[in-house]
Parts: sequence; C-alpha cells; structure tokens
Amino acid sequence: MNTSTATSREPEIDSTHTNKKNKKIVRSPKKLPKKKTNRKILQNWQLYIFILPAFLYFLIFHYIPMYGVQIAFKNFVPTLGIWGSDWVGFEHFTRFFESYYFWDLIKNTLGISVYELIVGFPLPIILALALNEAKDGLYKRTVQTVTYAPHFISVVVMAGMIIAFLSPATGIINHAIQLVGFEPIAFMSDPDWFKTVYVMSGVWQSTGWGTIIYLAALAGVDPQHHEAAIVDGASRFQRIWHINIPAIVPTMVILLIMNVGNIMAMGFEKILLLQNPLNLESSNVIATFVYQAGLLDAQYSFAAAVGLFNAVINAILLITVNQIAKKTSETSLW
Repeated sequence: MNTSTATSREPEIDSTHTNKKNKKIVRSPKKLPKKKTNRKILQNWQLYIFILPAFLYFLIFHYIPMYGVQIAFKNFVPTLGIWGSDWVGFEHFTRFFESYYFWDLIKNTLGISVYELIVGFPLPIILALALNEAKDGLYKRTVQTVTYAPHFISVVVMAGMIIAFLSPATGIINHAIQLVGFEPIAFMSDPDWFKTVYVMSGVWQSTGWGTIIYLAALAGVDPQHHEAAIVDGASRFQRIWHINIPAIVPTMVILLIMNVGNIMAMGFEKILLLQNPLNLESSNVIATFVYQAGLLDAQYSFAAAVGLFNAVINAILLITVNQIAKKTSETSLW
C-alpha cells in the first residue's frame, strides 16, 4: 500500500514541477541582447534607408515647425523674433472665442465637413462594390477611367470649371434648367447653394479615386467563399452583404477615423477660389479665416492661435473616434 501510494504521487510532483518551470519561462522571457539587435539592424540596413526619406520629411516639415506654435501665446513681432516677443498667454484665444464671427466659422466649418462626410464617405464603397461585381472588359475599364480622371484635375482648373458651368448666363447647368422650364439659378452668389456646390463637386472629383483602396481590399476576398455561397443558393446581394462588406469593414473603419480626425482641417484652396462677397456668409470657414488673418492682415499670433485651436479639436475628435472604434469593432489606428 505504501509503495503504490508513493508511486502514484510521483507523477503529481513531476507535473507540478513542470508547470512551475513553464510559468517561469512565460513570466520572464529572455530579452535579446543589444548586440543581436544591432546586428539585425545592420543586416536590414536597406529597409532603414528606404524609410529614411519619409522620416526626414515628417521630422523637417511636421515636427520641427512645432517650435513656432508658441507665437500663439505671444504678441509676435517679426523684428523681435519668437523669443523676443512679449508673452500674452491665452489673450488671442479669448479674443477669438469672444468674437462675433466665432460661431459662424464653427457652423460653416462643421456644416461643410459633416455634409461632405455623410455624402462622400459611402459613395466610394458603393462604387467599389459595383465595380467588383462587373466583369472585366471594356465597360468596366471605361467606368474606372471616367470616375478616376477628375481626381487629376487641379484645384484651380476645377474651380474655374465650376464657376463656368454654374454661370446664370452662360453656364451649361443653367441652360439645362431653362430647357426644362425653370428659371436660372445663381449658384455661386446664393449662400444657400454654396455647401451643396462645394460638396457635390468634391464628390464628383474624389469618388472614383476613393474606390481604389476598397477594390484592393475586395481583391483579397477568397473566391471559394463566393463559390460555397452560390452552392448554398445565396443571391448576389446576399453574397455582397455577407462576404464582401465584412471583408472591407476594417478598411472602412480606418478611413472613417481618419476622415473624422480631419473634419475641422478641410483644405482652404478650393473654398477660397469659389468664395466671393455674396456667398461669404456660408463659405467663410476657419481655414480661410486663418489665411485672411495671418497672411493678408499680418496678425500672425492671432492666426496661429486660431489654427492651434483647430488642430486641438481635430486631435480630440481623432482620439475619441479611435477609442470608440477600438471598443466597438476592435479595429483602430493604434
């Protein structure tokens, strides 16, 4: 009896000993020596040379200029320099928040950005799903070329085309409206039409180009999934809904986070080119205001304060949406 008891206990002691060893190995992994790390870097030096231009670009044009952000808290005088200018704290921020045009700028900026996000974000997805279902041939290549081409038109040319097409007297759009029996519309001088003109022209210019990344994601879908769904009797719409859309959801989430993070940082070039005194009520946004105050009126500190406020809001939106996406879909930027 004693012998059997002893023999039966021996495996338990061994297994416990083994588990302790395994736990020690998991809890305290061995770190690679610095020599091995440096050796790996030297072995893959081509990769580091490859990313060096991008690293230098962001360092020189994005990080080093942050040194000048401090003029937002100073009464900057060019002859005195950044360090020699007087420190005024949050005076320029307070001036902007208490100004009569503060809420107008916020309303116009958010109005155009949200309008563009609601209309422009789903269209590339729909177009990519449609092109993915089309058979390779002349029709598909023609549609891709026609939808991609507007992306390569410069902003200046695009603004000139919009103004020419929407002219009440000579514009082709108003000629078509008159043929139907309606009165011509002064699109560019009516503040109520500015947001629609800006957003729709942007959708026309960027929708085709935006489909490229979604088509690349759809190309990674395994054809066997579709074959199995067809065998099970699934329709084309069901295959799109249950196979293609889930495959591009991570891409959709990443692009949505990036778009929301730039919701207050819309480019000012196109708005500035389409802007005139008659539509200023709807077209004056934070970006054009910073351009006006900083470069034209030489209020450098005030413009820097407004721009910094805009950047902080964008950063808060980016972090917030990223955390929400991380918790809900487990897909995020970091």
